[in-house]
Amino acid sequence: MSQVNVTRRYRFCAAHRLHTDHLTPEGNRAAFGKCNNPNGHGHNYVVLVTVKSGGSQEARDLERLDRVVNEAIVRRFDHQDLNRDPEFTEHTTTGENLVKLIWDLLVTRLPAGWLEKVGVIETRDNYFEYAGSAQLTGESHG
Repeated sequence: MSQVNVTRRYRFCAAHRLHTDHLTPEGNRAAFGKCNNPNGHGHNYVVLVTVKSGGSQEARDLERLDRVVNEAIVRRFDHQDLNRDPEFTEHTTTGENLVKLIWDLLVTRLPAGWLEKVGVIETRDNYFEYAGSAQLTGESHG
């Protein structure tokens, strides 16, 4: 049996600096180049959230999805410094880590099995996608 998915697009603007305390200043510059600028830099992030289509209740499901993403993701990150977010105290603010964090923030707030994948467009050339592991958490679908 085939499955139809729906993808919604969200946006936020945020700053960050790629840096880790595990490297020397020279090591950070070598690893992250201009993205290690001590003053940071910013992106206009695009987040793509893909869920299983809800069929006849799709409009209501998409309103719910919009509400959850706006509360959990957009409000949290828009016009913020990602390096100051508590979830990034132990992780570098790379696109890979950001897309995984967004997945983690959504998967527990959405019905179990509904979230298919999350994508983050950071720049014209950088896209990150994460589909997570089996969803053992989340609300019951209803």
